[in-house]
Amino acid sequence: MRVIFAGTPEFAAQALAAILASGHDVPLVLTQPDRPAGRGMSLQASPVKQLAQKHGLALHQPSSLKPEEVRQPIIEARSDVMVVAAYGLILPQAVLDVPRLGCLNIHASLLPRWRGAAPIQRAILAGDVETGVTIMRMEAGLDTGPMLLKANLPIAAADTAGTLHDKLASLGAGLIAEALANLERGELPGEIQPAEGVTYAAKLDKREAALDWRLPAAQLGRAVRAFNPFPGATAQLDGQAMKIWRAEPVSGSGVPGSILAAGADGIVVACGEGALRLTELQKAGGKRLKAADFLCGFELAPGQRFAVAAD
Repeated sequence: MRVIFAGTPEFAAQALAAILASGHDVPLVLTQPDRPAGRGMSLQASPVKQLAQKHGLALHQPSSLKPEEVRQPIIEARSDVMVVAAYGLILPQAVLDVPRLGCLNIHASLLPRWRGAAPIQRAILAGDVETGVTIMRMEAGLDTGPMLLKANLPIAAADTAGTLHDKLASLGAGLIAEALANLERGELPGEIQPAEGVTYAAKLDKREAALDWRLPAAQLGRAVRAFNPFPGATAQLDGQAMKIWRAEPVSGSGVPGSILAAGADGIVVACGEGALRLTELQKAGGKRLKAADFLCGFELAPGQRFAVAAD
């Protein structure tokens, strides 16, 4: 089939690679405009753009799909179907109506749970024991269209947003290849999403990454995992900002934010309920370090206290 592909990050690039490997013709790839990144803030191509260029595919990088003239390349591609994965732009109805067989979305959750922008992080934050990928037929609503295929994936106790992303990207790539094969044979009926169980995965706000030590350790442990690799859980100690990259709930009690122990196996901090052992940290301007290495250049002692919001 002729498949227009719309996506931007690595999650989407894996799906595009699977579509190409399945032998479909990709007459056009849509991806976000190049963005400044890195220390030099130079413009960098998205993973999807890099893959498209490697395969010599036609590219279109509009900042919006609302202007009529911007949609012309999509019309001229004469596609059977469009596949969308973490594209980052809203598709107006005029675009959804272009492909002969409509538009399919690869969504990183088990719909209708976690519709929206950050389903991977929200699933971890909520303590979900499983997630997955849903292939859905797109319509004007936010991730509300009929579901075509689903695959479940358990969330491991040590999964971060980064590791879970990689697992779901691989799962989604295989699932979209299967969906397109079924669609080509005319064997892809849709299932209407149930009204029960709808939740929304709001876009991440960096302010959420500040750890509130008054919360239970189990909840803070999930936050550390959910905000790894972006934006990184943050904490303040004696006016020094730092990021917490890995941590685990442990037994312990004390004034929230106070350090109960500091050693090679980690820095134990009292929480509203239980304690959190910090095992990988990074001070401002420094490198990510295991707790033992971090303590070599940042001496801590029991009794010191991380700042809490009420301080």
